[in-house]
Amino acid sequence: MKKVVKIVLIILSSLLALVLISVMVFGIIFRNEISAISSIKVLKPRVENSLQCNIYEMTFTGDYYFDDFIAQGGSKNDRELLDFIMNKMTKGLLNLKIQTSKIGCSSFTARKSDGEHLFARNYDLYSTNTCIVRVKGNKKRHASISTVDLSFINIPAYKNVKNLISKAYCLAAPYAPLDGINDAGVSCGIYMTYQGNGKSVIATDQNTDLPDFSPTTFIRMILDYADSIEEAVEFAKSYDMHDSAGTSFHIMVADRSGRSAVLEWVNARNGSDDNGELRKLIVTYNDEDAHIGQHEGEADFQWVTNFIIQPGYYDEYNDKALVGYDRYNILYDELSKTGAIVEDEMSAMKILQKVAQRTIRPNRNADDHILTIHSVIYNLDDLTSLWCGNEQYADTKGMFRYKFDKKKNIFIKN
Repeated sequence: MKKVVKIVLIILSSLLALVLISVMVFGIIFRNEISAISSIKVLKPRVENSLQCNIYEMTFTGDYYFDDFIAQGGSKNDRELLDFIMNKMTKGLLNLKIQTSKIGCSSFTARKSDGEHLFARNYDLYSTNTCIVRVKGNKKRHASISTVDLSFINIPAYKNVKNLISKAYCLAAPYAPLDGINDAGVSCGIYMTYQGNGKSVIATDQNTDLPDFSPTTFIRMILDYADSIEEAVEFAKSYDMHDSAGTSFHIMVADRSGRSAVLEWVNARNGSDDNGELRKLIVTYNDEDAHIGQHEGEADFQWVTNFIIQPGYYDEYNDKALVGYDRYNILYDELSKTGAIVEDEMSAMKILQKVAQRTIRPNRNADDHILTIHSVIYNLDDLTSLWCGNEQYADTKGMFRYKFDKKKNIFIKN
């Protein structure tokens, strides 16, 4: 009997040891992922029977394998990107999806009265959950803070991030930023352009011998590695661009020097840009844009919405509305009053409010779920951000403020 008990104890001890070893191995293999998932928290819960969805925060202190992504040459499409993320971050255990939609956004640059440079951005879309993503800097990458639409990574607006599966989806967040700032004072954002033949949107799909990137992964490259606007532009020249899910985008970048640029991928400038493979990068700087128009040439600041700014691009389509042209003009009218010099970040936020969806479409239908999901002001000198969700501009105490902590090498809540 004693011999049997001893054998049973040995077996149980062995099994327990195997379990502990398995747990330790699992913890080592997934240490970065566990850390990121554990950091997810709700900053503002959804408001039932309204368009206000959840606002989350997530922090990445470890590796999310972006160096490996660059080393493999990026990706030509969402499927390749997802395969990379699944293999690296979920070790093939989850089937991730990335979805995109038609988005309308606005941005501008401005200066505070003390000379500090600002980058402002509205993100307009259907009601959705969002996540503020913090990345800790290290020897390879800059610290950064950015915003991610969680519907892009398979979390619907009506779902909460609360179980392990939905949290695991958030591991793809570093690859889907819409805007952000890094600790070098470089800020950027993406905006849909509705390019095509007048009937449908045609994605940019360059096909040379250069490595491949999509707009959101390109934003990640800027945030992780760019020290200046010039370096961001050099990155753009070094990669083929592949827009996601049949949409088309342009990108705006700014840094603390006061310079900014709009990066656009176009072919013909007469409205017949219907071949995404033939598009080439055109960079329009804020101090070299007199060819765009008189207002642009006279202004030191720069602003952008959802149409290609190159002159003559839409000449063939006189009846085609330039998406965001009304917001483009409102921004100019507001900024030109003071030469884009504002008192502080809240003053810049008030300008964003003037082009928010509830402001420009006050009489919309009750079932219209499009709103300005977030508005953010990035200070490129002070390395701070002021973030407002779901057009809650009156709730100043409910806005989120972050600043860069040099000692911790991460953006922290202020």
